[in-house]
Amino acid sequence: MDVHQPRRPHRPGWLPVVDAARCTGCGWCVAACDLHLLSLEVRQWQKSSTLQDADRCTGCSDCAVTCPFHAITMRKG
Repeated sequence: MDVHQPRRPHRPGWLPVVDAARCTGCGWCVAACDLHLLSLEVRQWQKSSTLQDADRCTGCSDCAVTCPFHAITMRKG
């Protein structure tokens, strides 16, 4: 997926949930978030994506759609 495609419709109240077992820390989701709400953190010697500011998340799901490892799902918060 091209990271520069038009944004998806906003779905307020929906948040990305990262499955740490599937996340490889590749950073595609971080690049896909126009609001810069995701970052990579190291936990137990493994990089993983983390949502930094849930209140500002629009629920657009760009991060989930971009993830090549299907490590992000959107859930109603």
